[in-house]
Amino acid sequence: MTDTAPEGTGKRLPGEAHRLDVTHVEGDVYVVDVRGHRLRVDQPTDAGGADTAPTPTELFAASLATCVAFYAGRYLLRHGMPCDGLGVRAEFDMATDRPARVAAVRMMIVPPPQLPAERRAGLLAVASHCTVHNTLQRSPDIGIELAP
Repeated sequence: MTDTAPEGTGKRLPGEAHRLDVTHVEGDVYVVDVRGHRLRVDQPTDAGGADTAPTPTELFAASLATCVAFYAGRYLLRHGMPCDGLGVRAEFDMATDRPARVAAVRMMIVPPPQLPAERRAGLLAVASHCTVHNTLQRSPDIGIELAP
């Protein structure tokens, strides 16, 4: 087979289903199992949680930020440049009206200090088209239902 999976999406091909499972632990704590990895989520104490892990909304922003960083890093590696010093800072604002949602996300790519000026636009262009950003630009169909 000559098809390959897109960068950052695991080993499955486009159109193939990916799966993760979320299980309640206690209080507002849930654990996410994905490909043998475990992530925890919780709520801050002022929202009734124990603040033992990031919130789902924080992980949403982190997903976008890490995807941007991954694509930026791959751009640097493809052009023979080191990733030392590469970073992404994410900030998000919650909407003030209903329904509850993220209203704005700002990403600031911190390029490596040795990045030549002529490579800055290319880095930004590639990082701006990461899988998570593309998904947010073209919202997926989302179905929520109860299991039998």
